[in-house]
Amino acid sequence: MNPTVPTVPTLFERVQAALDTIRPYLAGDGGDVELLEVNEAGEVRLRLLGHCEQCNIRHLTLSNGIEKVIRQSLPEITRIETIPTSCVHP
Repeated sequence: MNPTVPTVPTLFERVQAALDTIRPYLAGDGGDVELLEVNEAGEVRLRLLGHCEQCNIRHLTLSNGIEKVIRQSLPEITRIETIPTSCVHP
């Protein structure tokens, strides 16, 4: 009989879970956020979507909303960077 070993969420999954807590607020204004990358140094790359991408106060959404939620949940995150849609390649 093999005991079931619980899986530990990756840092990417943990950042995604933190973002999921703020997504309803972003969606309420027609926006969203896409997590692109989390590297071993604790750097997060994301992109704003929908209305958040073009909003005049997106810097406030990023600093007072998205960054705050991520940093409160994951103090090991060292940097959060937004990547413009035009710079994201499939």
